[in-house]
Amino acid sequence: MKLINRQPMLTRRRLLQVTGAGVAMSGLGLRPAIAAGYDRPFTWISPRGTLEVLDDYAYWVAVKYGYFGDLSIDIQPGPSDGTATVKFVDVGQADMGFPSPGVFSFALQQGMNLKSVFHEAARDTFSLAFRKGEGPANIKDIEGKTILLGSAAWQPIVDPLLAAQGVDISTITYVEAGWPTWGTALAGGQGDAALAWEGLRAEWIGTGLEFEYWLGVQNSPLPANTFVVRAADLEDPDKSAFIGQYLKGWAMGLEFAEHNPRAAVQAVFDQFPTLASNVGPELGTTSILQQMNVFRGDWANRQGWGWHDMASWQTFFDLTAQIGQTDPIIATDVCTNDLIPAANDFDVAKVTADAEAAELTPEMAAIDVEAIRAGMFSQAIGANG
Repeated sequence: MKLINRQPMLTRRRLLQVTGAGVAMSGLGLRPAIAAGYDRPFTWISPRGTLEVLDDYAYWVAVKYGYFGDLSIDIQPGPSDGTATVKFVDVGQADMGFPSPGVFSFALQQGMNLKSVFHEAARDTFSLAFRKGEGPANIKDIEGKTILLGSAAWQPIVDPLLAAQGVDISTITYVEAGWPTWGTALAGGQGDAALAWEGLRAEWIGTGLEFEYWLGVQNSPLPANTFVVRAADLEDPDKSAFIGQYLKGWAMGLEFAEHNPRAAVQAVFDQFPTLASNVGPELGTTSILQQMNVFRGDWANRQGWGWHDMASWQTFFDLTAQIGQTDPIIATDVCTNDLIPAANDFDVAKVTADAEAAELTPEMAAIDVEAIRAGMFSQAIGANG
């Protein structure tokens, strides 16, 4: 475990230092075709260092049901370094990343010319996990405590989350407990809390980690993870059109899950049998329902999948400037809804029919989705004061 110093966390030079001879991304393997406007398949990179999670269910649904068409694409886990999802896009080793707003704003502060094109996580997915019975009655009571992180790069996630609740973040001690062991470290008595997120809550239960949570999805006004690309790519007509078509596949996958979440879980389990055996149908469905709540957001006030609420983003950027994490940032300069019409230009009736016709395994068919929805926040503590 490593104590995180509250000095500026990373420099641009350090961000761009990649170990070994060049960049090695292990994943599913590149396809030989190239994407329009690119010299290779269009590559999305995970922020987690792994693809064996339920978080990216929309992608695996889109692959299974052909929603990407003949687009030449690839998906990669990337390194477990929390900043890899932005730095690999910045240096051209990937084309789209999925950073948290904290990591995105940090990248902007470091001079990376990136732009958010599809805000997938419309509600704040992040939470703080506590050992049972140790969660604070008011989140401000976390002042003076120690928070465990999987990566030091996650500090820009937690600082705004707490600052938005009036917490004096200068009193917080952060410890890098390592990926994927930071939750185990909390359970073992180290630290007072640990960063978590929707979906991960269910997966932790599957590994025997039972916590109680202060939930950002219930208490935070901030946005969460978003798809970012190089801003220069949006100025190239071929690349911009390709990105719009690519985002349509994700949007269709998100729509599919709304009509049959169990089939979306099954699409992920088909891809990753080990994940299926470790998590199982009930916790898999719990995980995906948690994430669907985040991704859908306040649907009545959104203009389609991926739409940015600029007021929410500006609140976040104002907060990061206030706490000294970044210089002032104008949301409309770094977030765009220009590709949202293209991303949502699909046949909803067809996607609905695909979802309703999907065949489930007997074990998956036995899962009671509504019962899981009813208990989705049973681990929550009312710690927002």
